[in-house]
Amino acid sequence: MVLAGCTPAPPGGARDSDPLAGEPPRLPTGVTLDPDGTLHEVGQFPLAMVPSPEGDRLVLLLNGHNDQGLQVVDRATGRVLQTELQPAAFLGLVFSPDGRTLYASGGNQDVVYRYHWAAGRVTLRDSVVLAVKVAKKSGTSYPAGLATSPDGRYLYVAENLSDQVAVVTASDGRIVQRLPAGRYPYGVVVSPDGAVYLSAWGASHVTAYTPAAGGRLVVSREIPVGRHPSAMILNRTGTRLFVVSGSTDRVTVVDPHTGQRVAELLDPAPAGPGQGSTPNAIALSDDGTRLYVAEADNNAVAVFDLGPRTADVATATGTDQLAGRIPAGWYPTAVLARGDTLLILNAKGRGSRANAAEGPGPERSGARPAESTLAQIRSTLQISTRARTPAAALASLSDRVARANNWGRTRSAFRYPPIEHVVYIIKENRTYDQVLSDLPQGDGDTTLLFFPRAVSPNHHALAERFGLFHRFFVNAEVSPDGHNWSMAAYTTDYLQKTVPSNYSDRGRSYDYEGTNRGRPLGPGEDDVAEPANGYLWNLVQQRGLTFKNFGEFVMPEGVGDRDPAPVGYRGLKPFLEEHTDSLFPGYDLKIPDQVRADRYLTVLGEWSATGVMPAFQIIRLPNDHTMGARAGELSPRAYMADNDLALGRIIEGLSRSSFWRTTAVFVLEDDAQDGPDHVDSHRSVLLVVSPYARTGTVHRFVNTTDVVATMEEILGLGSLSQFDYYGRPLREIWTDRPDLTPYPALMPAQSLADRNPPNGPGARESEGLDFTFEDIADEETFNRALWLALKGPAVPFPGTTRMSGLELRRSAASLPPR
Repeated sequence: MVLAGCTPAPPGGARDSDPLAGEPPRLPTGVTLDPDGTLHEVGQFPLAMVPSPEGDRLVLLLNGHNDQGLQVVDRATGRVLQTELQPAAFLGLVFSPDGRTLYASGGNQDVVYRYHWAAGRVTLRDSVVLAVKVAKKSGTSYPAGLATSPDGRYLYVAENLSDQVAVVTASDGRIVQRLPAGRYPYGVVVSPDGAVYLSAWGASHVTAYTPAAGGRLVVSREIPVGRHPSAMILNRTGTRLFVVSGSTDRVTVVDPHTGQRVAELLDPAPAGPGQGSTPNAIALSDDGTRLYVAEADNNAVAVFDLGPRTADVATATGTDQLAGRIPAGWYPTAVLARGDTLLILNAKGRGSRANAAEGPGPERSGARPAESTLAQIRSTLQISTRARTPAAALASLSDRVARANNWGRTRSAFRYPPIEHVVYIIKENRTYDQVLSDLPQGDGDTTLLFFPRAVSPNHHALAERFGLFHRFFVNAEVSPDGHNWSMAAYTTDYLQKTVPSNYSDRGRSYDYEGTNRGRPLGPGEDDVAEPANGYLWNLVQQRGLTFKNFGEFVMPEGVGDRDPAPVGYRGLKPFLEEHTDSLFPGYDLKIPDQVRADRYLTVLGEWSATGVMPAFQIIRLPNDHTMGARAGELSPRAYMADNDLALGRIIEGLSRSSFWRTTAVFVLEDDAQDGPDHVDSHRSVLLVVSPYARTGTVHRFVNTTDVVATMEEILGLGSLSQFDYYGRPLREIWTDRPDLTPYPALMPAQSLADRNPPNGPGARESEGLDFTFEDIADEETFNRALWLALKGPAVPFPGTTRMSGLELRRSAASLPPR
């Protein structure tokens, strides 16, 4: 059956038919946008917004992949008046009480920048040095949230990577004191009486501090709130503290003087597992009776009308329930309320687009260089006049949010083929056009092809036999969110807000895939990047199914000075550790994927001997990532051929086993960042391999969380977030007559031993790139090096274009139906 909103191309084969006519274009996350009010393009990935002392301007703090720093924007028109770039930035932005100084976090530079504010403009004055910065190393302080004392004499700095709060004299930038502040400190607020409150992403409490002599602070209490507290706001009198918990879809309201919880405001989607709204910023109305919560993953602002006790305002008439939602742009990260006006920062802006020129692409003259998915993000300031809309009148706006997020979608019962074993294979970073654009039955631009059939014969043959998905989009931009989307159907605000700095080579450790600060978690230590509902293997554990992990969320063990080779690999989560094959390598481009295939086939042979195979398996095959054109390393085509052959051998082994009749294999890329695609930068490669998979071209939209939802349905699992709960499982791709013919692995014509020459195209660009972990190499440089290595310097690097919604819909319908 087909779910609402997933109608396939109609029969008849008319090339100009438009099966998606009337639908707005989807984001790669599977939802649509329907923002209220007006949108104005601003700088990249803003995470903070403060009004100027005069009230006629806004100052934004940009935290993007390309640009970080400040922008001054006209509040009435949304026009950008000034841009001042910094080497780095992160979260913190505050004016001094006298309105003459603006403090801005310097992020990885371990400084706080001080600007003079006059005549509606900023002028850099100096910086407060929090730690001595070592060149090309990650910061150790990493200032996040900022606040000042009521008299303006002291600046309080949440030091995100040192787990402290710093007290700094405003006059001369002297550090008076540092105190412990929980793991990954985030925000700081100060009450009128001078009390200081600090949230920490890696904790479940807010730390309260009392001012003492000489500007020093004393820890007074830890106030329990929701997991991973981030944004906070105090009411005007300082009697109520509102604390956001992004990973649990709630706002905790406390009396900061007593530490007692007053209320808990919930904002999950209407149904599902209670994860995925991602509240991450907060504002109060002028009278303090209405609370506005930016919901990053609902692309909305939630509105709560507060009761008199919760607001601590006698005239408040609300019930502390969600009054409604106002539709926003993609991933709102800051919100302000001023009278009737609601000002919303949408960090990902209007949506996704292609990252290659239309038509012949590389042959276009004067085209802009292709942009990676993070680099092409364009953010917006949204101005809505709905701030005071009565609760009853919010219903129509709430309906728009519900429609955009597919919350009206329901699933009827569906009977899958008799599949008892699901194998989930994760690969690294390829777009559809790079691998399968030469298949004429799909929508491909062959000028962007990197790995034709001679290099990837198994990818091509598997798509031809088991179905070509040329409308598959990864939810993610890059690997940190790619592996979380693939394993958890969700990503936390911690991950989203730190990735641009990590990926733009501004420092910060790779705190993802089960590690914090580049190391495994200690006993009882909470993973700041982990979704509250865990991962697919946790659903498998709850269901009581058998499970085996091959290479996902693992770390090598036993590496010593004399023997650099690991003796094994350990899963980085408790249940995962118990069910991880210790001999299957994780991400390591020095190890051929043939080694991984060898190990898997050995284990498969053991299962075949016993007649028992785990119901769910995860296999990581990372070598299609490649090392670019680095001299002496395997060439990109050799890496891809290795990856292709490993995939073909695994499928052949399964197809010749006794488990083939009851097996489905799902193969996808975690993200599509390493190259251009003429439809969308998120379009990627998906294969569904099973005796029950129907041959032909699949024209419907599919994304990562749709695939996750399909696997969950087959195995009888629950859901992890609203994205898989409201997803569109692949129900229409199956046949009830299995084809049990074994699949024969194909040997690529491309040599698996081919190496890059010392001075070949792209060698210079690849030399300084770090391939120790996935995607810590600079994206833009890596993509250009790959293009040079595979296309040569005579073919210009492709340009970029924004495809309109109509163009995207027509592109989806440009081919005859399957």
